[in-house]
Amino acid sequence: MSHHWLFQQMVYSSLVVLFLSGCAVPLLAGLTHFEEQIKQDPMKIVYNAIGLFHTELTPRTGAPRQGILQPDNKGTIEVYPQYQEALWNLDKFEYIIVIYHMHLSDGWHTPVRPPGSTQAFGLFATRSPNRPNPVGLSVIKLKKVEGNILHVSGIDAFDKTPILDIKPWLPSIDCPGWNMSLDIEGKLGLKKKGRQD
Repeated sequence: MSHHWLFQQMVYSSLVVLFLSGCAVPLLAGLTHFEEQIKQDPMKIVYNAIGLFHTELTPRTGAPRQGILQPDNKGTIEVYPQYQEALWNLDKFEYIIVIYHMHLSDGWHTPVRPPGSTQAFGLFATRSPNRPNPVGLSVIKLKKVEGNILHVSGIDAFDKTPILDIKPWLPSIDCPGWNMSLDIEGKLGLKKKGRQD
């Protein structure tokens, strides 16, 4: 009797025991379900909100094109308690980058003519809130941090907008040379500002 034959019999017996006890079926089913998910949508992306904006802005009041255009626009960001520890040292920064889900976005189209502009642009050359993936990004002033509440100003998001991420704004990284953009910003309907070196 060969060792190979004995090994095969042991494996076979173990599988029979697992199937009879019901252990192997969930295991195989789990693998099959996982593989099926990958086949159905290998690029599926799922995010969970880490908090909410609390502002006076609603679809009825409207919102500024960009928060920086109305720096006195105040509100708060409520970060959910399970993420509060991640706010440690955030109060050292004057500005923060907030990435959020524009939950009231209503489809998308292209081209787009921005407010104050006399010409149309491709959607991705604008800041229109109606996008295939309605993700918003704002640089806003951080006034203070109280527990899991951030007091901020220069907001352009509606009340109860879900927040996906918060990052510090770093001038050495986030302010590359930008003189080349001045002309196109004028065409987008934004007031030109001279560079301050």
